[in-house]
Amino acid sequence: MNKYIKILLASLLFILLFVVRSFASELFYDPLIEYFKNDYLYKYIYNIDIWRLTINLLFRYTLNSLISLGLIWVLFERKDYLKFSGFFLMFAFMILIVIFVLLLRDDFENGYLLPFYIRRFIIHPIFLLVLLPAFYYQKLSKR
Repeated sequence: MNKYIKILLASLLFILLFVVRSFASELFYDPLIEYFKNDYLYKYIYNIDIWRLTINLLFRYTLNSLISLGLIWVLFERKDYLKFSGFFLMFAFMILIVIFVLLLRDDFENGYLLPFYIRRFIIHPIFLLVLLPAFYYQKLSKR
């Protein structure tokens, strides 16, 4: 792939990640945004539609994951990296969502920090920050 096309596509995919982040409140149901923003120390978590929240978290995670996979493909163009990333992202979501739903059903009785960070891993493409340097290092070490 041409270097300029690669830079353009990578930039476009990064911008798409920012667009998902900026329009998240309009696109996804997430009552925990306001809760974690300022009321987590003073308020009790009121009735949250757990199924609706889970489906919206799945949709947001899938959207971020697809953009991340596209970015990995554009930057490295290797099917094995793409396959590993796909399985890693699926496996991570399954573990994280189960733990998050259990903590949510428990009304965060053991504290709010663990659910806060688990939710953050679900709604933001943080795994991309781990995968990109790992693949880059592997690419450099094979030379």
